[in-house]
Amino acid sequence: MSKLLLAALCALSLAPSAGATELTPLERRWLHAALPVLAYSRSLDLPIDVVVQPQAGPNDVAMAMGFAGGRCKLVLSLRGNPDAERVLDGVPSGQQAELIEAMAAHEVGHCWRHAQGDWHALPVGFVESGEERAHDPSLLAASKALREMRREEGYADLVALAWTQRRYPADYARIYAWLDKVRAAQPAPGSEHRSGHRSGHDTRAWVGLARDGNRFGAAGKPFEDVLPLWREGLLRD
Repeated sequence: MSKLLLAALCALSLAPSAGATELTPLERRWLHAALPVLAYSRSLDLPIDVVVQPQAGPNDVAMAMGFAGGRCKLVLSLRGNPDAERVLDGVPSGQQAELIEAMAAHEVGHCWRHAQGDWHALPVGFVESGEERAHDPSLLAASKALREMRREEGYADLVALAWTQRRYPADYARIYAWLDKVRAAQPAPGSEHRSGHRSGHDTRAWVGLARDGNRFGAAGKPFEDVLPLWREGLLRD
């Protein structure tokens, strides 16, 4: 591991699970790509630990955000995960680091919402409207959970794109096209819950608004610059 990577991860609290004390080349590649996002998070005092799993579970994605003990946990599940880099299929190796960085920005967007106490909360002035009915109360609860998840995923996707616009304006169209393609595939058959509602990762209501990266706010603060588009997407979702 490079001294720069080691120092940065120690500052961010690298917490490998048992058996994962030595990072693999793949883990180093993903963490190195994520470093700019993690460094920015540290500058904001976001409580993030990096957790490296010694063995991925059957449904684990390569990078995810969890929460425990008042802290955010950026979890890498790359070992023993044959689908870890499927999201990068078809992307030349020299263009993958920016996509991993965008994924890291997405996950840190979740941490930001959680740290601000806004997790699953609508912005001021927004209220739930309409009424859902079902004979089984569990279906209503599942529908609400999916709706809340989709809103958080929409916010995080916008953070990823705002980060990209800030860091790689010349490559924005390429990275946007990749994310747009990934999200367009989310509602594929079988991705809907038995209640009939869309996938919690169907964020097209938000991603579609950000085709032009200049639509983001200009403060250079991605967590705040996305808020106008996130609110607009809430009205369309």
